Amino acid sequence: MKTQKSGHDLKNVLKHFRITGQFVDARPFGAGHINDTFLMRNKHRDADHYLLQRVNHHVFKNIPRMMDNIGLITNHIRKQLQHIPGSDPHRQCMTFLPAIDGNLYFEDRERNFWRVCLFIPNSHSFDRMENSAKAWQGGKAFGQFQKFLTDVPADQLHETIPFFHDVEKRLQTFSQVVKNDPVKRVRKVSQHIKFIENRSDEMRLVLRMAREHKIHQRITHNDTKFNNILFDKTEKALCVVDLDTTMPGYVHYDFGDAIRTGCNTGAEDDANLENIRLDIDLFSAYTHGFLTETISFLTDTEVETLAFSAKLLTFIMALRFLTDYIDGDNYYKIQFEGHNLQRANAQFRLLEKMEEQFERMQEIVLRQAERVEMGGFRL
Repeated sequence: MKTQKSGHDLKNVLKHFRITGQFVDARPFGAGHINDTFLMRNKHRDADHYLLQRVNHHVFKNIPRMMDNIGLITNHIRKQLQHIPGSDPHRQCMTFLPAIDGNLYFEDRERNFWRVCLFIPNSHSFDRMENSAKAWQGGKAFGQFQKFLTDVPADQLHETIPFFHDVEKRLQTFSQVVKNDPVKRVRKVSQHIKFIENRSDEMRLVLRMAREHKIHQRITHNDTKFNNILFDKTEKALCVVDLDTTMPGYVHYDFGDAIRTGCNTGAEDDANLENIRLDIDLFSAYTHGFLTETISFLTDTEVETLAFSAKLLTFIMALRFLTDYIDGDNYYKIQFEGHNLQRANAQFRLLEKMEEQFERMQEIVLRQAERVEMGGFRL
């Protein structure tokens, strides 16, 4: 059972995992750009289907540690769900199957890393929030994800991608790339560089608060795009997926990136900057959904700086796109010359729109926090 895309004997790979059933075919699944995913369909109607993934070990340098994280996270969430009446742990939490040797991965002779999880039927994802109801469900889903993990010490997890959202490290890399100017693009982006420099001190706020012990690390997902939530047929949030970057972090990283990716009215690389603004209604709905699950354990300082986190994560992505452009487009795949600069421009515009509405964003967070604490409904 080979596919044209993989070139691997997928049926043979499956033999290394503790699965049941007889498989009829393998189909490429999803639109992910990092891992190769295949839906392995079972011949028997009542048997589980599986998702088989070849994990990108160039992005994730230590697959065993990453899978240790995922095993700890999913086992803990499943135990939490078992105590909630009416919950379905097999549908509300990813289930990874052990290989024959007991690990949650299999390494083949070519040093490819594979893993298998149960396919969750009758579920789907959305690329955009679309409306306030979906935004509220998304906020609740990612909030609940953090809530389930509040009693797990963050230091029990490994850092799967070191310094992933560390703005100070990103700024250091940016400064070095600007200094080196390897493909002579610095002169083209002098205004962009000033934009970064003018905000660099403000954007260190979260790390400063951490050093001053005003906030502490939690277990965070770190890739809170809206399509990393599965919904059921009734469009109720069902399960948070794509756990590869789950590791120690700050609540700001999850909230901020969800707002950056979900509340932008334009595309992440929109060429028409007039398309880009922050949808304040989606922001309000997502915030309320998130706080319904997190208000019980977030500190006042964390809540008071949630709105800022949207600016921070947008700044970080603009910084990363601009760094890659100046460096010669070595990290992100581009579709045309200047694509990374176009991406950076779109993020700069979104950040500007957030800055224009920041007072209102702050007011919304505090108002929604008050409503949740009082038991109020969001509408």
